[in-house]
Amino acid sequence: MCQLLGMNCNTPTDISFSFEGFRRRAGVTDKHSDGFGIAFFEGKGVRIFRDNQPAAFSPLGDVVKNYRIKSFNVIAHIRQATQGAVNIENTHPFIREIWGENWVFAHNGTVEDLEICPNNHYQPIGTTDSERAFCCMAAELKKRFSEKPTERELFNAVVDISEEIATKGVFNFILSNGEWMIARCATKLHYVTRKHPFSKVFREDDVVIDFSQYTTEQDKVTIITTQPLTKNEEWIEMKNGGYVFFKDGDKVFEIVGTLPPCKAHV
Repeated sequence: MCQLLGMNCNTPTDISFSFEGFRRRAGVTDKHSDGFGIAFFEGKGVRIFRDNQPAAFSPLGDVVKNYRIKSFNVIAHIRQATQGAVNIENTHPFIREIWGENWVFAHNGTVEDLEICPNNHYQPIGTTDSERAFCCMAAELKKRFSEKPTERELFNAVVDISEEIATKGVFNFILSNGEWMIARCATKLHYVTRKHPFSKVFREDDVVIDFSQYTTEQDKVTIITTQPLTKNEEWIEMKNGGYVFFKDGDKVFEIVGTLPPCKAHV
């Protein structure tokens, strides 16, 4: 299956350290080689880079590495295709407008038999179950709320809608509108929050960075990913059916999953 990466923080942050370890899983340390994408929120805008080549060897991946874009919210995805051809239109993350905002979504897993009504404003462009799920979620949110709801109302609605979709398969995802980030776990999802005092961190490929050289005492950065990217940090493993809502690097709302991750789908 695919893998997910997200970053939510309280100051514009460069995700290069995490992304470089993550993209190695797309052809070097793992087999998620059916394309990749990464989205950076900048104000109300979004920069999205996608390629149907393996992220580890993609020239576009090198562009992202060298660009060093700083953002409050970033979502990345490396694909191991289960539904849909290996092409750009099927490459995550996907983006839609909701209440005049850019929403970005990436999914890991497979959901079956999702139908999109012909008169629905939100229609999939590609042929993945993931994009269909996102369109279903967006349509249902617009149906429930004519205007943007409060964050608590929104979180509750996303949970409710997602639980229905999750009855049809494996539904790990990361979702953001540039202000906050929501993560749902079905099989594997982990997160870690980095804050003062910052220290040296060892990536899984033994690359090391001393975050104290690049941060202030006020900085707070949360990284969400399918599998932990570092060896000397205490990553929190989410459970099946768990949700977390992050804003400014903080965990604001949480529903703790009641079941252990489903190893059969890993």
